[in-house]
Amino acid sequence: MGAIFDAIQQKLTDAFAPTRLEIEDDSGRHAGHAGASPGGESHFNVTIESAAFAGAAKVARQRMVYRALAEELAGPLHALSVKALAPGEI
Repeated sequence: MGAIFDAIQQKLTDAFAPTRLEIEDDSGRHAGHAGASPGGESHFNVTIESAAFAGAAKVARQRMVYRALAEELAGPLHALSVKALAPGEI
């Protein structure tokens, strides 16, 4: 994968010790749209499961993830879709 994918994976692993982490580079579906990078790695979908999200509301969970990826969101990462779950949630 690329540098942004690797940064997302490392930072989310370090911040949340996830029991499940799925990262999909969805940039190809956004080719030609605003913020799309010709080289990809501009749009990602993330599904993360971690005990760190237990008891937190959906918006709070997303904010936690955005905070962990603030550097990427301020630069090369244009869009991030997040599904943050506590263990046992679907």
